[in-house]
Amino acid sequence: MKNIQIQGLISELKRISIEEKVNIWKRIASDLQKPTRKRRIVNLSRINRYAKENDTIVVPGKVLANGELDHKLTIAAYTFSGEALKKIKESGCIAMNIPELLEKNPKANKIRIIG
Repeated sequence: MKNIQIQGLISELKRISIEEKVNIWKRIASDLQKPTRKRRIVNLSRINRYAKENDTIVVPGKVLANGELDHKLTIAAYTFSGEALKKIKESGCIAMNIPELLEKNPKANKIRIIG
């Protein structure tokens, strides 16, 4: 079932990329097409280090809980560990999956990929 979901997401990312003329969605789709073991795995400490206040961050892979967040962010990822979700919410940041971000921001305004 999971494979069907990710294939659907990849197709949707490519479609929106063409419709909105936004290459970042195509880039995220190509990252998600990689085998699971080659997808990005990012700790909160890395996100905190490279993101600025109020950034929207996309992780085309999994977010793990190592580290802390000390400024407000919106983080979209394919998956989150349970502990990472808990820390994100406790720090006042917003966590969402990639389809939610795609729906809210199809033009990909002020989105950065971290990986």
